[in-house]
Amino acid sequence: MAEVDTARFLADLHELRKIGEFRTGVHRPTYTPQDMESRRWLMSRMAEVGLEPSIDGLGNVLGRHPGEGPRLLVGSHIETQNEAGWLDGALGVVAGLALARAGLPVDVVAFADEEGHFGSFLGSRSLIGALDEGEIDAARHVLTGQPLREALAEAGLAGLPRLRLDPARYKGFFELHIEQGTQLERAGLRSGVVSGIVGVSLWRITCIGKQDHTGGTTMAERKDATVAAMRVLSLIDERFPMVAAERTVWTCGRLAIEPNAPHIIPGRAEMIFQFRDIDEAVLDRMGECLKAIVQEVDRRDACSVSLEPVSRSAAAISAAPMRAALETAATKHANGQWQPMPSGAIHDAQHVARIMPAAMLFTPSIGGISHHWSEDTKEEDLALAIRILADAAESYLSA
Repeated sequence: MAEVDTARFLADLHELRKIGEFRTGVHRPTYTPQDMESRRWLMSRMAEVGLEPSIDGLGNVLGRHPGEGPRLLVGSHIETQNEAGWLDGALGVVAGLALARAGLPVDVVAFADEEGHFGSFLGSRSLIGALDEGEIDAARHVLTGQPLREALAEAGLAGLPRLRLDPARYKGFFELHIEQGTQLERAGLRSGVVSGIVGVSLWRITCIGKQDHTGGTTMAERKDATVAAMRVLSLIDERFPMVAAERTVWTCGRLAIEPNAPHIIPGRAEMIFQFRDIDEAVLDRMGECLKAIVQEVDRRDACSVSLEPVSRSAAAISAAPMRAALETAATKHANGQWQPMPSGAIHDAQHVARIMPAAMLFTPSIGGISHHWSEDTKEEDLALAIRILADAAESYLSA
């Protein structure tokens, strides 16, 4: 039986949170000096536990186990959102170190830019061979517009080769993560075995009206793009609950008004809208409902309204044998205090699952808070999570 040093596991987590410390959280955006310092820290820790560390041209860090297989891949990411939490991502990477320290045959990985500062899961997609050089050339920082190539050069990564995971090397991938929601806490539970990661359907809704003067234009003459956008959102709020499943969620995360001035009637409104569910059939149903809503507003409104698909990521169902190992371990260590649950957030595991079996384990988030510096989890729950993960990893490897 592998013995996990929970005290050292917690100490590593607290040491890592000092890099880019912000209030009780961390500010460690991708390729910043703080991010690169954390990657160097990680490589040092990997060497200490007997792994062979390397970093690639996108900043992915991989610690390879030098012994015989079969092996597991364990990890997550260590960069953060701006002024965010200390556990999101870091928990899964430090968990991999703890398993390696306990003598389990694992490779530990820290994927670059999971938080999407420069693109969508660039690090994990690169490691599975799903990212080409053209996308890297075109990538820009979502807020500043800085080219990715420039950021890589500033971080000292330019010219380094990109690593590629060999699925034949691994029996599967485990990722430990905070829940980033309130289900476990509200149910009084201490652990969640992830049944799968939701698929995400992303759309652009554009309303075109007529820019005009707010005082001189009568209400009958107006073609207000913002009003058309509000009509779309109102119908979504009314009709989506009738076609959604129990855990379907939807969000208008961006509403851009042009010219966005107090004395001008908006001539254009653009929304970026998404919905998520673990069932692909539900995503299809939601898409058809959205199309019908946009068509209806386009026919009835003075403005023209159009809909354009932006992207769709497929749901990733947890590998059954890996999930079973987690459930058995959760029953052993937290009997009556765990539940199966989907992940409403998306993770690197969703992409790794395209080339090897994958599964995830959740630990509660206090107040459900994440992507904020006050994000936290009880230390006893963190210790429980690493014991469950270690047990599951050992039994799955020996099966």
